Amino acid sequence: MKLEKEKADRREKKKKKSKHSSKDRDKGSELNGKHKSSSKMKRSESPSGVRSSAVKYEAGDSDTHEDVKVDPDERNDGQQKSGSPEINNNREKADDGHQCDSLKMKKKRVKDEKQEKNQSSARKRKKTSSEHDKTEKKKIKKDGEQEEKKKERGKKDEESEKWKWWEEGKSSDTQKWSSLEHKGPYFPPEYEPLPDNICFKYDGQPVKLSPVTEEIATFYAKMLDHEYTSKDVFQNNFFSDWREEMTKEERKQIKTLSKCDFTQIHKYFVEKSEERKNMTKEEKQVLKEEASRLMEEYGFCLLDGHREKIGNFKLEPPGLFRGRGEHPKMGKLKKRIQPEDVTINCSQDSKIPTPPAGHRWKRVQHDNTVTWLASWLENIHGRPKYIMLNPSSKLKGEKDWQKYETARQLKMKVDSIRKQYRRDWTSREMKIRQRGVAIYFIDKLALRAGNEKDDESADTVGCCSLRVEHITLHRRLDAQEHVVEFDFLGKDSIRYYNKVPVEKQVFKNLKLFIKHKDPEDDLFDRITTVKLNKTLNECMPGLTAKVFRTFNASTTLQDQLNKLTTEGMTVEEKILSYNRANRAVAILCNHQRAAPKTFERSMQLLQEKIQKKKEQIEDAKKELKEAKKAHKDAPSDKSKKLLEKKEKAVQRLSDQLKKLQLQETDREENKVIALGTSKLNYLDPRISVAWCKKHQVPIEKIYNKTQRDKFAWAIDMTDENFQF
Repeated sequence: MKLEKEKADRREKKKKKSKHSSKDRDKGSELNGKHKSSSKMKRSESPSGVRSSAVKYEAGDSDTHEDVKVDPDERNDGQQKSGSPEINNNREKADDGHQCDSLKMKKKRVKDEKQEKNQSSARKRKKTSSEHDKTEKKKIKKDGEQEEKKKERGKKDEESEKWKWWEEGKSSDTQKWSSLEHKGPYFPPEYEPLPDNICFKYDGQPVKLSPVTEEIATFYAKMLDHEYTSKDVFQNNFFSDWREEMTKEERKQIKTLSKCDFTQIHKYFVEKSEERKNMTKEEKQVLKEEASRLMEEYGFCLLDGHREKIGNFKLEPPGLFRGRGEHPKMGKLKKRIQPEDVTINCSQDSKIPTPPAGHRWKRVQHDNTVTWLASWLENIHGRPKYIMLNPSSKLKGEKDWQKYETARQLKMKVDSIRKQYRRDWTSREMKIRQRGVAIYFIDKLALRAGNEKDDESADTVGCCSLRVEHITLHRRLDAQEHVVEFDFLGKDSIRYYNKVPVEKQVFKNLKLFIKHKDPEDDLFDRITTVKLNKTLNECMPGLTAKVFRTFNASTTLQDQLNKLTTEGMTVEEKILSYNRANRAVAILCNHQRAAPKTFERSMQLLQEKIQKKKEQIEDAKKELKEAKKAHKDAPSDKSKKLLEKKEKAVQRLSDQLKKLQLQETDREENKVIALGTSKLNYLDPRISVAWCKKHQVPIEKIYNKTQRDKFAWAIDMTDENFQF
């Protein structure tokens, strides 16, 4: 019993002791604050009976667990017991620090995840965008290729559909067509009166003009800043014709041109002109579409079942005649053409063109021996004017082909003709002598034959209409003997000035022709153009003075091309040679022009380009020199490639400089020479086509699109071996 009682006392003591320890811990917790619900503390006894503490912190938002073990030896070395307030406070701080670190790590990880996600999304978007761009580029490229193929197909279809009339053989000399159908000419719009705030003034006072008088006033007002309106002949002719169109009241009031004030009208049209220049792209497109519509409606006809382009389907609007040079009729009124002035030519079984509402045609005829579609008389000279087919048409092409074939035939006859006119120089009959000398001039100098002129025409002359005052004879001049100095106005009032050594017998005859004559007398007073051409036609069917001119022009081009073109030339050098050959022809035919207004400025810009290119070459040469030195000092594949790159750069720049210098030479030489006239009218196109094919020069470098259409027959039928 005693033993059981002792055991019960020990158990009681243990309970009391355990209860006391629990109270101490509760007090420590109350003093230092309670632990967070997410943290737990476990206590256990060590095997040796000494109490140890193992605190495990579990962060609810973190995946990290940290075990902190307290060594019993350290606690026995003077440290406070775990149940004390200080220790509990330290544990709480450590717990808070670990939780704060865990939160920071979580935020950082979340931020990193977001950043990674954003970067991933950006990469995906970039990839998607890149793929989209590639797709778009491929689509655009594909569309472009399809468009190019479509254009190419259209071009091929157009070429295949193009009427190769030259393969059908030449048509009859009398019958020009079997069927002809067209819409007639396009008449310019009626006059639109000026706004009310724009007025004409006479003697300082505003005058309201009738529509007809006002329209003619606008013709003069538009030309106020032109040289023509400063000429007395122009002013007098204008004012005379203007007064004829005025009403009686206007004639009574307006009596002197000097008192007329056109300033407001002139300013109005200058502003209108500026508005047209500053039109938007959309506005210009509207005008372009309207022009295309008119071209489609009036610009084509059906000739023998083929669609052919018409040349000038728009009738010229009314205005003031200008003329070339000092024309005596400059300033006269070109009246508005009405349908009642126009004769229509079409085939009998075709649909006759409909005249504008309220009008009728002068006449409708069905004449297949002529090539014009419509005709009328212009009021300045009283001469007929025509609407013809485009130069690319069959009728025009056949005419050109025949012209050059006739000139080629002259090549076989020219020697006998030259022998004949030389014999004529010593004829006893003055008429035959004059004819022989005239043909000599036409042959040697490519002079036009010249036509008889009336008093109301410009004072222009040709060979047969030369006057004594137009030549000066020099027995010796500039170390040459028997020189004739020509000075006269040719076609379009272009001055012909030339000093030419002639054969002795020609010189003697000229002295004889001018003997006992006044300066205004005809040099060849016994012959006319008609008689001269009749003689030439007897020598060779179809031969006229103009055929001689075509023959000499084409022969000169052929000879010059053979002389100036050599192997090893660049395309630019070949083109320069062609232009020089063409220039020789233009000089022979006296095809001159005034220097373009923009010539000086364009040459200045070209010279600046040349100077800049020279500077680039100098820099490139310095870089090449450095590259050579670097490669010599330390040769390697890299330095070798760099050296080759610099050499190519110098060569490329040198080629570009040469090209610019050739352009400068070409422009300077052609400053006052018109190359286009001879190229289009006097030079057999087969010479140029054969030269291009033989020397691998693109035909586009010689003929533009319009010219290629005009000479399609020559381009198609000519090979590189053709010689005129």
